[in-house]
Amino acid sequence: MRLAVIGTGYVGLVAGAGFSDFGNDVVCADIDATKIARLALGEIPIYEPGLEELVKKNVAEGRLSFSADVAAAVAGAEIVFIAVGTPMGADGAADMSAVWAVAETIGRAMTGPLVVVTKSTVPVGTADRIREILSRAASGAHPVSVASNPEFLKEGDAVNDFMKPDRVIIGSDDERARKLLGNLYAPFLRISDRVQFMDVRSAELAKYAANAMLATRISFMNELANLAERLGADIDFVRKGIGADPRIGNKFLFPGVGFGGSCFPKDLRALGHTAERAGAPLEIVAAVERVNARQKAVLAAKMEKHFGSLAGRHIALWGLAFKPRTDDVREAPAFVLIERLLAAGARVSAHDPAAIEHTREQFGDRVQLVPHMYDAVDGADALALVTEWHEFRRPDFGRIKRLLKQPVLFDGRNVWDPEDVRGQGFTYYGIGRR
Repeated sequence: MRLAVIGTGYVGLVAGAGFSDFGNDVVCADIDATKIARLALGEIPIYEPGLEELVKKNVAEGRLSFSADVAAAVAGAEIVFIAVGTPMGADGAADMSAVWAVAETIGRAMTGPLVVVTKSTVPVGTADRIREILSRAASGAHPVSVASNPEFLKEGDAVNDFMKPDRVIIGSDDERARKLLGNLYAPFLRISDRVQFMDVRSAELAKYAANAMLATRISFMNELANLAERLGADIDFVRKGIGADPRIGNKFLFPGVGFGGSCFPKDLRALGHTAERAGAPLEIVAAVERVNARQKAVLAAKMEKHFGSLAGRHIALWGLAFKPRTDDVREAPAFVLIERLLAAGARVSAHDPAAIEHTREQFGDRVQLVPHMYDAVDGADALALVTEWHEFRRPDFGRIKRLLKQPVLFDGRNVWDPEDVRGQGFTYYGIGRR
C-alpha cells in the first residue's frame, strides 16, 4: 500500500518505519525541514532502541522516504496517518492546532479516495471535526473516510510494541476504511482477534482510558508505599501479595518517585478536561495527578530528613530521563528533584546513558553532568537512583562506598537489595521499604 505518515516524532517515525518493513511504500512528512534533512542523512533525532536500524534498512530498500512537503506526501496515498503532537494547552486541554492544520493540508492535497487515520492521541470528537475540515477543503471532490487507530507504544520499547502489538484498535464507521486498515495490519497480527474494530469515539476514548488506568495503578502503589513506611510494612511484600491475584496481575505495581514522560501527565489532564466539559468529572483521575505531584517530592524529603539541611551538600544522581531506554526528560521526576536540591543549596552531579544533552538544555551549568556513572559519585555526600537503567541495577558498591564521602543511598526505584547494601555498610532509603 501507499502510505503517508504526517509527523516524525516517536509515534510517526516508528509507525512509518514499521509499516515500510512489511512491504508498504511509506513517506514520512514533517514541516520541520531540519529534521527531515537529518533523517535523509540517516540521523535519527530521537533515542529509541532498534529504530535507527529499522529506518536505515527500509530507506536502503526504497520503501521509506522523507519529505518536508506534506501536500506532496499526501498526493497519491491510499492511507494518511496523522501523527503530529497534541501538547497540553494552558487550560489542560490538548492543543489540536497541528492536527487541524494537517487536516486542512490533506483536504487540499488529496488526489483520490483516501482514508485519513489519527495516530495522535486526540480527544473524543476529533474525527468528526477532521471530517468537516476535509469536506470543506476538498470540496467533496473525492470520497474520504476518517478513522482512529490509537498507538500503544512504550518509549524505550516502541519498535517491538509496533512490530508485535498485543492489540490493534481500529475505530471507524466506514466499511471501506475497516477493510483497508484490516488488510494493512494483517501481517502484524496472525491472531485476528487482536484487531479490535469499534466506533471512532470509543477508539478515541480507549487510548486515554488505557493511560489513565496505568497511571492510576502507579499512583495507588505509591500511596500504599508511603503508608507501608508509616506502618512498618514492606511494600515489596505487599506488591507480590496482591500481584499474585489474577484479577489484579503484577504489572505496573512497582512504587517509585512518580511518573513523567510525554503521555501520562498530558493525557490525564486532557481526559480530565474532556470529562469536565462533558459534565462527568473524573475524580479518580484528578486524585492520580495530585498523588503523582506529591510523589515526585518524596526523595528530596527523605534527603532533608536524613541530613537536616541540604545546604552545601553534594548529591549524586543516576538517571535523568523519565524512564529507562529513552532520552525523554519531559516531566521527569529527576528534574523535580534537581530543582528542589538546588533551591535548598545543594550541589548536584548526575549521569544518564541517553538524556545528558536534554538535561543540559534545561539546567545549563547549574548541574554537573558527567559521561560516566561513577564520575557523578566521586566526592558526593549521597547517591540517589532516580531512573532504573540496567547498568545501575548491579553496580560496584565497593567502588561507590570508596567514592562517597558518606555511604548513603537513596533508591527511588527499589532496585537494590536493602539487606545486601546495608550489610556492606550503607545507610539505605527506598520507597515503602522497612
